[in-house]
Amino acid sequence: MPETTKKIGDFGETVAVRYLRLHGYTIKERNWRAGHWEIDIIASTWKEIVFAEVKTRTYTKETLHTALPPGSAVGVEKQRFTRQAAQQYLYKHPTRKPPRMDVIEIWLLKEEGRDKPRIAKIHHLKAAY
Repeated sequence: MPETTKKIGDFGETVAVRYLRLHGYTIKERNWRAGHWEIDIIASTWKEIVFAEVKTRTYTKETLHTALPPGSAVGVEKQRFTRQAAQQYLYKHPTRKPPRMDVIEIWLLKEEGRDKPRIAKIHHLKAAY
């Protein structure tokens, strides 16, 4: 389980991939890069191609219900970069499926007496932007 910010992010992406597969998505790519731009997960359903940004945050019992959700970190600039990367992907991998931009929030709970946080909630915001 995670400790550093990078490990937390990687763990969250792994959780998101598992979640998407359990919900019938086919994973096409993970951490797909187009220059400086990156898409965390590219997946598809029978009718759409999904570009997912994964945001993972660690909370305590005290902050879990009052802190900003992980997805609040996906600002206008990040949305623009993700759209540009998605356009590059679609140029290189043409499809008739319409694109959808999702955000997957992974909420981790850090509990006293436990070394590692546990998954508290997964929130999939479909067509988030």
